[in-house]
Amino acid sequence: MSLIDPRSKYPTISPPEQRQPHPGLDVEMEPTADIGLESYVGRGRLEGRKALITGGDSGIGAAVAIAYAREGADVAIAYLPEEQVDADRVLAAIEEAGRKAVGIPGDLQDPDTCTKTVQTALDELGGLDILVNNASRQIFAESFLDIDDEEFDATMKTNIYGSFRVTKAALPHLKPGSSILFTSSIQAYDPTPGLNHYAVTKAAMNNMAKGLSMELLEKGIRVNAVAPGPVWTPLQPSYGQPMEKLTEFGQESGLGRAGQPVECAGAYVFLASEEASFISGETLGVTGGALTP
Repeated sequence: MSLIDPRSKYPTISPPEQRQPHPGLDVEMEPTADIGLESYVGRGRLEGRKALITGGDSGIGAAVAIAYAREGADVAIAYLPEEQVDADRVLAAIEEAGRKAVGIPGDLQDPDTCTKTVQTALDELGGLDILVNNASRQIFAESFLDIDDEEFDATMKTNIYGSFRVTKAALPHLKPGSSILFTSSIQAYDPTPGLNHYAVTKAAMNNMAKGLSMELLEKGIRVNAVAPGPVWTPLQPSYGQPMEKLTEFGQESGLGRAGQPVECAGAYVFLASEEASFISGETLGVTGGALTP
């Protein structure tokens, strides 16, 4: 295979002005994002695994779900009910890969939904050995003073409480060799003004992964995180960015362009696979060149 310049592997996007109601849909983005439907090729690295991915209907979660299926895993995805059209596309791709697909709609801000989501995945997949905590809420505010209690609370409940509760429900069912992953962000290290509440949750998810790793290593369960940089997902046009940043999204990255969701998928595959059997408590940056500690 010939070398591909990472700066030009995908075009530098200058999205037109656009807004979607939160949480946004992949199918309505302009330009559309690459979640791996045509581009991801599996190599059997997760053969026989059973995975639950929260926020698996679109963006990075969708790319991970498709990659996992093409690597041989059966996959359950959790998503908000209003994201069903995106979820249907991902579920079809999982089935096309010859794997079992399970769709679990519900709002992970609700404690009971977190428990029911895990139980449904267990029942439908016949077990669970990979958990990806990816579901996240990101709403931009003009200033710190514009982050009201309701928005702060919803962000915490989705990103931190949801991840905590889903993980807690899944843990009793995970056996040695299982893997837990959290989606952190470059925002955990380099927060953007207006996204302070979101950045706080991503730092917390990063820290949760590291602390949990120290506890679970004695059980043979690995815990890691992935920290994406600017990646073109529905979070961005659904009020995740101010319009002036949206129309130049990702151009400030080291590679001069936004990442595509499929470019993150390999990190999640690697960390869940046997190739990463000696890796736990790690945060793998997929930032387009931005440095992390």
